[in-house]
Amino acid sequence: MEGSQQHPRLILRNFLSLDVCKELEFIHKSCCTVGYRQNVFSTTLSHLIATNSSHLIIPFVPIRERLKEKVEEYFGCEYELFVEFTGLISWCRGASIGWHSDDNRDYLKQRDFAAVCYLNNYEVDFKGGLFHFQDGEPSTIVPMAGDVAMYTADNKNIHSVDEILDGERITLTLWFSRDASHDEDAKLISLLSDLPSHSPKSDFASYLPVAASNKMYWFPPEEESDFQSGFDIRCARLHVLGFDLYFSDEESSLSALDSSYYLPELLKESLQLACGDKLLVWKFVNIMHAVQMVQFWHWKASELKTTEIKELSTDVMIPLSKTQQLKINSQKLVLLKDPQPAKTFFGGVTGRNNLQRLFDLDWVSFSAGVSEWEAYTRRSPCSHLKLRHVFDQPDKTKPSQLETDL
Repeated sequence: MEGSQQHPRLILRNFLSLDVCKELEFIHKSCCTVGYRQNVFSTTLSHLIATNSSHLIIPFVPIRERLKEKVEEYFGCEYELFVEFTGLISWCRGASIGWHSDDNRDYLKQRDFAAVCYLNNYEVDFKGGLFHFQDGEPSTIVPMAGDVAMYTADNKNIHSVDEILDGERITLTLWFSRDASHDEDAKLISLLSDLPSHSPKSDFASYLPVAASNKMYWFPPEEESDFQSGFDIRCARLHVLGFDLYFSDEESSLSALDSSYYLPELLKESLQLACGDKLLVWKFVNIMHAVQMVQFWHWKASELKTTEIKELSTDVMIPLSKTQQLKINSQKLVLLKDPQPAKTFFGGVTGRNNLQRLFDLDWVSFSAGVSEWEAYTRRSPCSHLKLRHVFDQPDKTKPSQLETDL
């Protein structure tokens, strides 16, 4: 669906496959931080690199190239554009934005074109959040997984987004610039260059995610100075899927009242996950490790489920003791001071059976998911070196062989 010369825009249906949409959703829910607007959360490529998750950039490489080529082709600027920004962005209940153009600030004047890829569905995964253009046709876009909207970033395409009424609206958003000094690839190359090399036989621990500052994960952000209200979004993501965190270290018995000290110290520790009255035997090196593993399992759950009836292994779970349960409850008071807003933001559309809380956990599939996640993480040894090569192509008018390999 095309716009006019006065309002140049292009809407493409099913540009991304549903499998790709689900993979990007997994990455976002595993890694996002508090975003730039109220009730908005974001995942940038630089953040993935900084948190030792550069392998998660691999799915973005072919998508960025396809989008750039399509924008250049449709708007008649072949070989002129650079990707200025790439990010996964989710809007939760209460988020909205009024009429604006994407270059409406002095520090955004380098932006020439935008591409917004929708990763989930209106009225299924969220309510509200319709995209409107002020002038021209189409005037309204109903977000559907796989669709993309491309448009100029200037006042020819002033637009707004309705308030999110329920659920979580997730997009992959890119901006493009003709100004080479704003080439995102150059920044990514610099960050990737600082990473150590890992051989295929390196210790698996070197591929595990690390957390950024805890303040980047605390919502609302104005409460991050003392953590006296709100919640940690990583804990919230686990909570809505039916998991609690169990930190067994003796230091975690510190008074929950002193959250300004207790929270940063607590989240440095290794942990286990509990579900209902059971404790999983797996030990995760940090909370990011746990979140990535659980979100991966949730993404792949339908594939991992076996059609055969199997007895649950007693090796993968043990009953929670009363002492452990009390400790979990005490720790939850620190990590989820406001559990209802956490459920409101991340628990899916109210009243809809989204399988968000999974107390009847299929332990067989979860156990398989642990192995699959490790294979997924190891799938491209030295991936950051390959990514450096891709981003550093001297002739960027053609995709490299490595892009195909990735």
